[in-house]
Amino acid sequence: MEPKTITAFHSDKSPGGPHDFFSQADYFWPNPKDPNGPYISRDGQSNPENFDDHRKAMIALSLRMPVLTAAWLLTKDPRYGRRAGDHLRAWFVTPATRMNPNLEYAQGVHGVSTGRSYGIIDTLHLVEVARAAGFLGPEAISPSDMEGVKTWFREYLNWMATSEKGKRERTALNNHATCWALQASEYARLIGDERTRSEIHQWFTGDLLHDQLGKDGSFPKELARTKPYSYSIFNFDVMAGLAQSLKGSGQDLTTFALPDGRGLCRAAEFIYPYLKDKSKWPYRKDVEHFDALPVRSPGLLFAGLACRRKDYIALWKTLNPDPTDKEIIRNYPIRQPLLWV
Repeated sequence: MEPKTITAFHSDKSPGGPHDFFSQADYFWPNPKDPNGPYISRDGQSNPENFDDHRKAMIALSLRMPVLTAAWLLTKDPRYGRRAGDHLRAWFVTPATRMNPNLEYAQGVHGVSTGRSYGIIDTLHLVEVARAAGFLGPEAISPSDMEGVKTWFREYLNWMATSEKGKRERTALNNHATCWALQASEYARLIGDERTRSEIHQWFTGDLLHDQLGKDGSFPKELARTKPYSYSIFNFDVMAGLAQSLKGSGQDLTTFALPDGRGLCRAAEFIYPYLKDKSKWPYRKDVEHFDALPVRSPGLLFAGLACRRKDYIALWKTLNPDPTDKEIIRNYPIRQPLLWV
């Protein structure tokens, strides 16, 4: 498959140029009382009329480039490494096809905003791309092109840290903050920014667990949503991915716990029974896509290893690694365990 970036997909709705990523907020719809006016929120219900091609292109990148890298690591066949490098070059280096390193126009709302802080979650699908890039050497991509890739992620990480949208997303009190942190951690890992990784490590123990994790291991703010099952699993996976990402930057966060016991192992204890048997879920069902879950949760793998729970790993092995529901894929950014463990 030839690399294809956002420049191949145009939308008249986009306020940006051909190199600017553009998406529309999922849960906003035309107002029946004012069809031409500002869109209104219907939480948990995705609008199928939204422009989604840039997001689809990025998800395709997140599927293909990491699996090519994993295939190269397994087989040492240079074809896989070179093709992984081709994707990186197209997205982040080549002037005609590269994406601008910001998300000024992500998850805009018709009649309300051309872009929102919440849109930064769209680049969660670059996390495993950045992770995979760190494994590639000159046999896959030239040193100058790799430096171009790192420059892109350095500029994007700076935008995430200094722009108003980025700063607002970092202070969210739900999965959006966790996703910001996982992105920042992996982009910093790629470019060798240990200062940023150390700051995120401190934030994880000082704020993130306090703000989001209940004493029973649940995520109360996710349980309050219209898709509590999906968002609980999603935030668990991302938080576990963040703890795994930050290995080597201080105390091991996969085994860390607050004095009251809150940590990854507590979160895994909460969600495990419902990953094993969804019929036991005691909260309301998701308004959409409930039947498409669960899938192969990376959090189960990371927690199984860290918390020494063979039953977590056994369940992880049985769950579907290749979901086809696009909404599930959108919330499934870690797919190649070889790149993480």
